[in-house]
Amino acid sequence: MNDFSIFEYLYRDAGNYKIWCSVLLAGRATPADAEIVKAGLDRGEFFIAEQIGVPAAHARADGAKHMPNEDDHVWHEFSELRAAEADEIVGEPWGTVAELGARFGSVLRWDQRLSPHW
Repeated sequence: MNDFSIFEYLYRDAGNYKIWCSVLLAGRATPADAEIVKAGLDRGEFFIAEQIGVPAAHARADGAKHMPNEDDHVWHEFSELRAAEADEIVGEPWGTVAELGARFGSVLRWDQRLSPHW
């Protein structure tokens, strides 16, 4: 039984350059969990990674500082919340499916000032 899920999202700048990101979550995501996340999105698809505490997709894995430019903005796009494949279960989970839903559910208003691209 797969007790892990993947929260997959992307950052797409104004020039349509895409950076995909995902986090491993403990627990099996259900359609109801995905609906909780979707209900918290701005305009049905956008969120600010820094506000819910997931890694910003534009942050570089090698630790180099990303320098915002005129194409950058604060928004990430939700892709999907799904069961993790066996090869994706690596390292410690970011948190739980329930925690992710709670963070999305706690957002009353997205605060663009929390992103370095504001």
